[in-house]
Order: sequence, then C-alpha cells, then structure tokens
Amino acid sequence: MQPIVYLFFPGTCAEAMRFYAATFGSEEPEILAVGTMPPEVRSRMPPMEDETVMHAALKVGAGWIYASDDMTSETPAMAGCNISVSFPTLEEAHRVFAVLAEGGEVRMPLEPTFFAPAFGSLTDRYGTRWMIMADEPEAA
Repeated sequence: MQPIVYLFFPGTCAEAMRFYAATFGSEEPEILAVGTMPPEVRSRMPPMEDETVMHAALKVGAGWIYASDDMTSETPAMAGCNISVSFPTLEEAHRVFAVLAEGGEVRMPLEPTFFAPAFGSLTDRYGTRWMIMADEPEAA
C-alpha cells in the first residue's frame, strides 16, 4: 500500500501538472480530459468543457501525484496539509524551491535547520502547499 496525493484545481490542472513535470524533471503527465469520456458516461455528468481534466497522473521520483479539475468549483483552498519532497543535494532542493516559489508565497525560506541541511515551505502559484528539504549528506 502506498498513499498518493490527489490535488484539485479550479480549471488549471493540466497547466499545473505540466509545470510540476518540468519542475521535477518528470515525464509528461498522463492527462485525461472530459472530452475523451465515452458519451454514455459523459451524459450522466454535469455539463463541462471538453478540456476539463477528469484525471491526471504524474510520476515524481518513486511516488505519484494525481489531480483533476474541481468539477463542482466548491473545493476550498489547500490547507492543513503539504506535499513534502526531499532532495539528495542542496543544489536540487534550492532549484526546485526557487521554481515552485516563483509567483507563489514563501512561508519559510529554504535554509539550514537543526534537522536537515535545508528546509523551507511555500505555496505555489496554483495553491499547492510544499515542504522542500535537502537530505543529510552520506557519511564518507
């Protein structure tokens, strides 16, 4: 068993998932739009634009991020949880932190802490909350 993060976006899912793929150096995300649904299934759904993302999947390292557009437009902003990602080097942690922070809000700058060479938290331009960390270097 492995928990998987599932994010909801207000119509920006495809854009956000492609941004995350580029940020993390992942393959292009799998994106299933409402317009690809079989007609008999779609007829039971509320009216939506063809481009609305029904489901998206992005492989990040050994884990996954799943997402979709909020079809009800009632999902509140992300609060009370974060996606935590730890990187093997300070350089990679700083690079990813800077990219995610662009257009977002830094809640805690990425800096050394008592528990890691670097830790910081932010909310990106899509409203996703992140905790970014660098791993301890391996003992030689």
